[in-house]
Amino acid sequence: MPKRPKMMTYAAAGGVVVNEDGDSVLLLVRPSRDEVRLPKGHIEAGESLAEAALRETQEETGYADLEVLAGLGAQRVTFFLEGMRVERDETYFLMQARTRLRLDRPPEDEEQFEAVWVTWREAEENLTFEAERQWIRRAHQAWEARG
Repeated sequence: MPKRPKMMTYAAAGGVVVNEDGDSVLLLVRPSRDEVRLPKGHIEAGESLAEAALRETQEETGYADLEVLAGLGAQRVTFFLEGMRVERDETYFLMQARTRLRLDRPPEDEEQFEAVWVTWREAEENLTFEAERQWIRRAHQAWEARG
């Protein structure tokens, strides 16, 4: 009988960050893995989804003055990592960077990620994973619906 892969399930929250004018979004380039991603991360004990999304987005991008504008929903993403099946419940929020004020990032985040501003179209074209391209499309619709 074939051996079943080990499984891990966890929740993560993140943000699709738009600039002050709404014409650019913030992506993370991760050269060590040849990936372009959206900021997100684990939810810590006692945090709401929005609090976790803000904290993770601030830590990974260095942008400090962020405002949550709308919830974008949640979805489960399944992938395999080092022989383990991972199921991650992701929740994203549309956020706006009210200023270009940047914080010092944790050293591990600063080494991993380069934050770059791109157009909506460039974001959709360059994100590594389809699930994150879906978040960009949802965020763009939510931004446009704001009028």
